[in-house]
Amino acid sequence: MRVDNAALADQLEAFATLLELADANAYQPRAYRRAAEMIRSAPVPVERLVRNGRVRELRGIGPGIEGRLRELVETGRIAELEALERELSPGLIGLGRFLGLTTKRSMELAKALDVRTPEAFRDAVANGRLRDVPGVGPKTEARIVAALEQDAPRRPGLLLNRARALVSGIAEALGGEAAGDVRRWHDSPRHLAVVTSAPDAVERFAALPQIVAMVEERCGLTIEGVPVELHTAPPERFGTALLQATGSPEYVAALGPLPDAPSEAEVYRRLGRPWLPPELREAPFAGAPPPLLTEADIRGDLHTHTTWSDGRFSVEEMGRAARDRGYDYLAICDHTPAVGAVRGLTPDDVRRQGEEIAAANERLAPFRVLRGIECDILPDGRLDLPDDVLAELDWVQASVHGGQRMPRTEMTKRVEAALQHPAVSCLSHPKGRIIGRRPENALDLEHIYAVARAHDVALEVNGLSPRLDLSGTHVRAALTAGVKIVCSTDAHSIDGLAGMTYAVHTARRGGATAADVVNTRLLSPRP
Repeated sequence: MRVDNAALADQLEAFATLLELADANAYQPRAYRRAAEMIRSAPVPVERLVRNGRVRELRGIGPGIEGRLRELVETGRIAELEALERELSPGLIGLGRFLGLTTKRSMELAKALDVRTPEAFRDAVANGRLRDVPGVGPKTEARIVAALEQDAPRRPGLLLNRARALVSGIAEALGGEAAGDVRRWHDSPRHLAVVTSAPDAVERFAALPQIVAMVEERCGLTIEGVPVELHTAPPERFGTALLQATGSPEYVAALGPLPDAPSEAEVYRRLGRPWLPPELREAPFAGAPPPLLTEADIRGDLHTHTTWSDGRFSVEEMGRAARDRGYDYLAICDHTPAVGAVRGLTPDDVRRQGEEIAAANERLAPFRVLRGIECDILPDGRLDLPDDVLAELDWVQASVHGGQRMPRTEMTKRVEAALQHPAVSCLSHPKGRIIGRRPENALDLEHIYAVARAHDVALEVNGLSPRLDLSGTHVRAALTAGVKIVCSTDAHSIDGLAGMTYAVHTARRGGATAADVVNTRLLSPRP
């Protein structure tokens, strides 16, 4: 049987999720997810590489994943995946997460009710059987009943990279397009949607491996309990349906009644409006959009890591990979000692790394690897390296890692002092957030914009999906204040360089053009 790249990636994603639910070693799900992402974007049929015994030539494919891929190619299934599905009842877990229950609690209730499917669970709840389960009181029962009956489903957020992979995979399987929050590149997508004109889309949608339960005829749940909406429209209305499903609701409502049209471009033409990039559709928008930044505008990545700190590849390997992406330059910005959690570079390390960078530049010319650093800002605002070392570097990223919960006044003074240092080029991930895990710090950005502008310091848009910091909203405010931004990846591996996509689209959400972004520029010639 033939299995395309998307189908292989979907099965590895499903396996990764079930491994997480089964409390497998954290490395395993991450490895399968990385492999799925790589396979989904591979330019060659991975099935052919599997059959020819060459699949391990692909980065990140070890013997274990090779074995799963061979099993998929030869049998169309992964036996352990099916065993985990029988053991864990993904449909029930997905429904439980949708209802706000943990995996453990979902399985406890399913066992107590003697049910194995979402439908059987719903019936048990409707028949009042929850009140007979030990530990379930009237309030818990009422909450679950209300959640099952709600008109608007709960929408747990996903990280943008996971949401895009999920929705894109579903859209590709149905011959449709991704819509909702992911099409607008929202940093924590909750409204996931797909639009298609396929006549049998509803049946195919319900049968997809990504969908473990249906809560409505056209709304399915992933195993994480995240709802995905299916929108169907005949070809002559596809553009109208895509615009509506992309949102935001406020933006669409402001357009007024929409004409039927086969493409979005035609909808806008019939409305007498210029087409608007989805990133700018968060609120009503008047006039023509600016010429937004594109990935093709980026000339180099100014925040990457190597094996000198917590990266996985050498200076030259990262440089070659950046050159292969068409960049002119790459800044190596490994950590300094105060970061604490990982190895940081001492002054001697910085100088020895400089020798390695010089050697790499001889081999990679005319491409240039820049000597940089991600230098911690100490609690009193001093930088974590001596001035004479910082003065030797081409690019200095100042970063707050420890002490993110500092009060607003202290945090702002701490960062302001660092930005006044003559060596500092950029402030990394200014608000310090980790989406879903750590809120933004209390930094007074309005004040920092003024300091950054006065000292010609740029602010970073960090492309790591858990960060995306600055956010689109903060980018817009920074540009209004006259501050330049940098789109960087914070890549800790060669694959991580692909995170530029997320940095660029986050900047676009703030209305950034190429002229607003430092790393769209060519380097100055060597002195």
